[in-house]
Amino acid sequence: MSTEVPESAVPPPGGTDESSPAPSRRTFIATTAVGGAVVAGGVIGGTSLLGQEEASAAGAVPSSRVSLTVNGARRTVTVDNRTSLLDLLREHFELTGSKKGCNAGACGACTVFVDGQRVNSCLTLAVRLEGVEVTTIEGLADGDQLHPLQQAFVDQDAFQCGYCTPGQIMSGVGCIKEGHTGSPQEIREWMSGNICRCGCYVKIVRAVEQTARGK
Repeated sequence: MSTEVPESAVPPPGGTDESSPAPSRRTFIATTAVGGAVVAGGVIGGTSLLGQEEASAAGAVPSSRVSLTVNGARRTVTVDNRTSLLDLLREHFELTGSKKGCNAGACGACTVFVDGQRVNSCLTLAVRLEGVEVTTIEGLADGDQLHPLQQAFVDQDAFQCGYCTPGQIMSGVGCIKEGHTGSPQEIREWMSGNICRCGCYVKIVRAVEQTARGK
């Protein structure tokens, strides 16, 4: 006796409507993938979730106009509010003498004068310097005549790679103006924020002493 069920007795998968068969595993995965891509495209493109105005506002960079005097010349520029004085000098004014060492105020390579006071330019926001006077290493010499401390660095051979030298000289000039040159120990103390990775500290101190004594 045969146990085979007649084909007409087997109900079609997914119901009696033969025009709407149940999706196979392959079609289900394909449909899901395409649908996901459409949703992801909407999010990534941003046009369906964010209007153009909102997108533009989100990407706008806050900037300000600042005027200051640099090495005796009046300069006016519009900059990103996050711009440091160091980046303003190097990237906008092409005064590359001030060096970017640590960019965290720890090495002194970026030392400049702001209204006569030595500062780490990497930690100073440019937009806060409206109306101030900035002096960089380029502004120390008088034409071809070197500043006395610049000449002393040459006389004492107070540099090796030279990367820290602009900051060392600016800090040394400040140290002399502030009257902190009574002894080699005092000079070292007041210039301790300037790092020389080549180890030329002895000759740097001698150069500051030479300049302070007018020799």
